[in-house]
Amino acid sequence: MKTVTLNGQSVAAIGMGSWHLGQGRHSEAAEINALRAGIDSGLRVIDTAEMYGDGRSESLIGKAIDGLRDRVYLVSKIYPYHANRLMMERSCNASLKRLNTDCLDLYLLHWRFSSVLSEAVSGFEKLKQQGKIKAWGVSNFDVDDMEDLFAVEQGDRCATNQVFYNPASRGIEFDLIPWCNQHHMPMMAYSPLGGEGASLLRHPLITQLAAKYQTGPSTVLLAWVIRNGNMIAIPESGEAAHIKENAAALSVRLQPADLRVMDEAFPPPTRKMPLETR
Repeated sequence: MKTVTLNGQSVAAIGMGSWHLGQGRHSEAAEINALRAGIDSGLRVIDTAEMYGDGRSESLIGKAIDGLRDRVYLVSKIYPYHANRLMMERSCNASLKRLNTDCLDLYLLHWRFSSVLSEAVSGFEKLKQQGKIKAWGVSNFDVDDMEDLFAVEQGDRCATNQVFYNPASRGIEFDLIPWCNQHHMPMMAYSPLGGEGASLLRHPLITQLAAKYQTGPSTVLLAWVIRNGNMIAIPESGEAAHIKENAAALSVRLQPADLRVMDEAFPPPTRKMPLETR
């Protein structure tokens, strides 16, 4: 099984996202069963945010992990306008209550926006001291944002950067991935299957490779995303069968010739690209 070390813990390189969970797309029972099927398949990382469904995603996850908390690496995210000395602790407490836990493994600043980074870092460190979070990180930060963060006192304690990444959106390979690798920082990839409305799962090359490896298209895409050993992919699904297909990527290694064909179909960047977000 492919793993990544995140804040000293070894976790499977595939986790589970939750952007649309708890919002009626599937029944609550189906989504809870899907998350538990993922846990049973070894997918420890569950990622959520106070923004997702205005907390409904966190509440559903709280039900799904009841009795299973020790098997889960739990990640949530805070709005940038809550990441300040007045609101940060209150926001974290609300997430903890919805998730039915007393501690997050990882707490992320959802995006930078108008955040005062020194206040955000100070708030994260205070939450660590209180035992409410074990580590903190960021999401949707480009290289200049990361450099600004590291210029802040204790900013280099950032555990990860979660960004939009998939074969059709490779801009971060030019400078952001090298920057994080240089600073020994694992990354997290959201929307690794392309995101809402994407056609990657139906792309002829992906379906061809899926047939070759006798697996599903999502397995191929995820195996590509985690190919270099420093990226955790967090695809979302509310269906157990899809999550098991995602988990299969942990045991699939794409052959060099197939990686070259992927590069031809989805060329890597040759210059700095704007950071894509969703």
